[in-house]
Amino acid sequence: MSYPFLKGHGTENDFVVLPDADGTVHGDLSADRVRALCDRRAGIGGDGVLRAVRRDGDWFMDYRNADGSVSEMCGNGIRVFARYLHEREGEPFPMKIQTRDGIKVVDRTGDDYTADLGSPEVFGETHVTVMGTTFAARHVSMGNPHAVAFVDNLAQAGPLLEEPEHDDAVYPDGVNVEFVVRRGEHHVAMRVHERGSGETRSCGTGACAVAVATSLVDDAPRGTPYRVDVPGGTLTITWTEDDRVLLTGPAVLVAEGLTDL
Repeated sequence: MSYPFLKGHGTENDFVVLPDADGTVHGDLSADRVRALCDRRAGIGGDGVLRAVRRDGDWFMDYRNADGSVSEMCGNGIRVFARYLHEREGEPFPMKIQTRDGIKVVDRTGDDYTADLGSPEVFGETHVTVMGTTFAARHVSMGNPHAVAFVDNLAQAGPLLEEPEHDDAVYPDGVNVEFVVRRGEHHVAMRVHERGSGETRSCGTGACAVAVATSLVDDAPRGTPYRVDVPGGTLTITWTEDDRVLLTGPAVLVAEGLTDL
C-alpha cells in the first residue's frame, strides 16, 4: 500500500510527516514502520515521525522518535507540524495542536513560528554519564525530560554515540541531554543527545530547557529572550512573566511524495 508523506525540518532537526486525518492509513503506528521511514539509507530519513490525525475535531501530533518509541512532545517538530497544517490542511494561525503533553498553541510571524510550550518544571541537580564521562546537570522538564550540563567547550562530551547513563529513579523513561557553553549575554550554544534518536542537529524542547536553566543561573528577569545556537541554526526562547516558555524558530517543508515503506 502506498501512502503520502512530507519531509520537513526545524533548524535541521528533521521529520517525516504522515497525513492520516481519520487514522485509517496508519492506525496504531508501528515501531517497525517508524524505523523504516527514519532510516537514512534505506528509508526517507529523519529524527522522528509526525503523524497528523484528528481527535475530537482537533489535530493531534502523534510524535515518535527515530527508534519507534513514543515521545510526549517535540518543539521543532510542532513548528513543522503547524506549517504542514497551515499549507496543506488550511488551518489558520494561531492554531491549537493536541500533543501527549496537552494542547500547544503555535503562531507565525514572517518566516518564524512561535510555539507556546507551557510552563517548565525545574527540579534539582542530577548527573548523567556519556561515553564514560559523568557530568553534573540540572533536571528540567518541558513535558519531556532533560538534563542540562554546562561545560567548558562543546567538544568536551566527545561523540554522542551511546544512550546516556542516568539515574533510573529520576528518568525512568530515559532523558535528553544538553551540553551548554556561554557565547555572550543571554546567548548560549548547545549540543544534544535525544533519547531514541541519538545526537541531532537541534532539539526545540532541549533549547527551552537550556534557556530556563541558564536564566536561573543568571537570575535574569522573566521575559528576557535567550539566543540558543544549535548545530542546525538558531532558536530564540523567552520564559515569560506568566510562566510560559515561548520557542521561536524556522520551519521548512522540503519534499513530499508517496512511499510504501
